[in-house]
Amino acid sequence: MSTEVEQGVASLEVLKIGGRVGAEVKGVKLSGHLDLESIAAIREALLTHKVLFFRNQGHLDDEGQEAFADLLGEPFAHPTVKTKEGSRYILELDSHQGGRANAWHTDITFIDSYPSASILRSVTVPDAGGDTVWSNTAAAYESLPKELQQLADQLWALHTNLYDYAARRPDASEDEVKRYQRTFASTIYETEHPVVRVHPETGEKSLVLGSFVKKILGVSQSESARLYDIFQGHITSLENTVRWRWSAGDVVIWDNRATQHIAVNDYGDAHRVVRRVTLAGEVPISVDGQLSNTYLKTPNVQI
Repeated sequence: MSTEVEQGVASLEVLKIGGRVGAEVKGVKLSGHLDLESIAAIREALLTHKVLFFRNQGHLDDEGQEAFADLLGEPFAHPTVKTKEGSRYILELDSHQGGRANAWHTDITFIDSYPSASILRSVTVPDAGGDTVWSNTAAAYESLPKELQQLADQLWALHTNLYDYAARRPDASEDEVKRYQRTFASTIYETEHPVVRVHPETGEKSLVLGSFVKKILGVSQSESARLYDIFQGHITSLENTVRWRWSAGDVVIWDNRATQHIAVNDYGDAHRVVRRVTLAGEVPISVDGQLSNTYLKTPNVQI
C-alpha cells in the first residue's frame, strides 16, 4: 500500500510497512531547504503512521539534521544531558559511552511538556543487531476492552528520571550507573501524567507509560505493578509494533505523543552511535481535561 503527495518537482512516496504503525518515506532528501509542501506532507504522514523511516540520508551531518528539525518543529535540548559538542540540540547515544536505551519508553516523560516528536539519525551501526522497535500507543489503547479503557481513563502515573531506562539495565555496571546519575539524573524530576492523553492534533487517545513510570497513583505499589503490566503489555504486543534494521545514514522520525520505543541490546561490544533531536511538545491533557504537572525539579545531591 502506498500513497503519493506532490513534493515540489519530485514526489514523496509513503509505503506502509506495519499493520498498525510505521511507513517508509521515499523520494525526499531531508535538509533545511525542503519546501513547505514537503514539510506539510511529512507532518501529515507522521500523524497517520506514527513512525516514518527514511533511508539513504547520509548527506545529513549534525548541522543538517538540526536545520531540518527547525523546519519540522521547535527543537529543544535534553533537560539534563549536555548536547553534543558543537551542536545546538543534538543528544548523542554512543554504546561505548553507556548509550543503550534498551527498555520500552517514550522520550523524556519525566517532564510535563515532553517532546512532540524525535528525529533520530544513525551514524555507526553494528554488523548485526542494534535494531529499534516502536509501538503505537494509540492503537494499544484502541485495542483495549471497553472496561479497561474506562479504567485507564481514570488513572494517573508518576514519572521520574530516577527510573531512567539506561540505569534499569540488569547488566549495568557500577560505572554505568554512576554515569547515569551524573547525566540523566543530575536534576531530579517528578511529573504526574494521565495514563491516557488526548492527542492535540488527531484527537486520538493514547497510553502514556514506559520505563520512566515510578507508580500508578492512588493504589498500592503491588496493585500499581499489576496495572502497569496489563497496560504496558498491550502497548508492546507484537501487532502494535514495527522493527527497523538500521543502516548508516538512516533517519527515523516518530510522534512521541503516540509511541514508545526500545533499542534492542543484542550487539555485544560492537559500536552503535545514533544522534537525536527532539521537538517541543505540549502539556498532555487527560480525557476529562486535566493537565499534567511537574511538581518536583531539584538538583540530585547524591552525586
